[in-house]
Amino acid sequence: MATLSDAQIAEHLRSLPGWQRDGETITKRYTFPSFLRAIAFINAIAPLAEAANHHPDIANTYNRVSITLSTHDEGGITEKDMALATQIEQAAGTE
Repeated sequence: MATLSDAQIAEHLRSLPGWQRDGETITKRYTFPSFLRAIAFINAIAPLAEAANHHPDIANTYNRVSITLSTHDEGGITEKDMALATQIEQAAGTE
């Protein structure tokens, strides 16, 4: 899978509110009302990542969850990252 061009990345990010490019990754920080809700969110996205065989970097600090995506095998951002970010956004909406 080829990495996306700068223009393609920018176009995708327009439909992913709050997601930002950080070098060769895309990232977003979510804030939830409690620690338990943050952990529930992580648990909700784990099966999505497993099904896609694409595992994000996840950091949790109390009620905040930071997600970072990059296709390491390709050395940058691919459609795989954008597809999983879209699924993560949908999961965040159901939390």
